Amino acid sequence: MKIFNKFWLTVAIALIIPSIVCAATYDDLISSVKMGDVLEISQLAAKGASLDTTDIAGNTLLMLAARDGRVEMVDFLIKKHVKLNARNAAGDTALGLASFRGHQKVVELLLSGGAAVNVQGWTPLAYAAFSGHLEIARLLVKSGADVNLASENGTTPLIAASRGGHIDIVQLLIASKADLGRTVDTGETALDIALQNNNTDIADLIRNAGGKSGKSISIEVR
Repeated sequence: MKIFNKFWLTVAIALIIPSIVCAATYDDLISSVKMGDVLEISQLAAKGASLDTTDIAGNTLLMLAARDGRVEMVDFLIKKHVKLNARNAAGDTALGLASFRGHQKVVELLLSGGAAVNVQGWTPLAYAAFSGHLEIARLLVKSGADVNLASENGTTPLIAASRGGHIDIVQLLIASKADLGRTVDTGETALDIALQNNNTDIADLIRNAGGKSGKSISIEVR
């Protein structure tokens, strides 16, 4: 009986130890990326750790580094050929997160590495437009971003910029042939969105460029 119990104890330990090691490696990967410790990450990778590991929200190591503006870490991960266009549980890519946070150098690295600028959902350009990052918006447009690509509810970069109150980006998008008549799923155009958010200067700019309200007005004649 003692031999039998010792056998199963040995089996249990053999099964548990790899799980503990994997958990420790996972924690080390996430922690190292958040701290920007490229040396630690490279050592973990040399031991066989996957650089495409994700956290519980589906964020890859690249996404975490891009979100936090860890330039050296992003550069390292790109050179290790990680998945550039992976998406987290919210549907965001590393480029989208960097664009939203305004990390221009990270955006440049991702674009040079081949990250996709046109994706479903909120595009990197829409994020940059909403957050007011003009230079990043310019980079994305120059890199082929579709200025009229809309999210599931119809939000285009122009609508996002109009909501966020960023007239310089609105000017950029209008100059880049943004469609002034596009509407969100409730029927509002960029002009309507600007007015709803008290961005009257943007509303005037859009109106002068030919933009109109998406809300039709019916008049009953008696």
